[in-house]
Amino acid sequence: MLAAGQAVSRESRGALEALCRAYWFPVYACVRRHVFIAEDAQDLTQGFFAHLLDKEAIGKAHPDRGRFRAFLLTALKNFLANERDKAGAEKRGGGRAALSLDFDSGESRYQIEPSHELTPEKLFERRWVLTLLDQVLESLRKELAAEGKEPQFEQLKGGIVGEMTSERYEQVAAALGITAAAAKQAAYRLRKRYRELFRLEVARTVAEDAEVDDEISRLLGILGD
Repeated sequence: MLAAGQAVSRESRGALEALCRAYWFPVYACVRRHVFIAEDAQDLTQGFFAHLLDKEAIGKAHPDRGRFRAFLLTALKNFLANERDKAGAEKRGGGRAALSLDFDSGESRYQIEPSHELTPEKLFERRWVLTLLDQVLESLRKELAAEGKEPQFEQLKGGIVGEMTSERYEQVAAALGITAAAAKQAAYRLRKRYRELFRLEVARTVAEDAEVDDEISRLLGILGD
């Protein structure tokens, strides 16, 4: 994805826009930590993405600069510093098309963030990991839904990243009309596919496949902090 930024094309821009839409909330949460008024934070967030999706800004997403997560945070910090230095600047976004972002839900999600000592940068990274996990879970749900197995997903999703008791497997089996053994096997397949999709999602955000394992370790470390 980062390498694609060097040769701006309809495909690379579309891929970048997709990543921005997927991972906009960590950006908003970080900006909101800096800005007291929600409307100002929303304006800055849209302005940042308008800036990022500009041809020249995309070209700065060079593989040597690291992972998209780190690139995005650095770009955001620079953008906010520049905005603070501007006095009487023109309306943010410069007339460029804005991303369609659900700021109402974003503000609601931000308001339930714990009021603790997390810095804006730490909050960005933690929300990045949680957003990535949400993306993976949604991808898995869509796959199962396409196969007509969404009820199976809904019943077994609790066992994808956690443990399920024997009693719970019996309940799932009864709900799905299968045996408990079949429910356990289905849960195993879901966990396996979840891990595969997790690697694929992480791979979208790094420049080289060789960086995937290291990025996974970093992400899990962030979640464990």
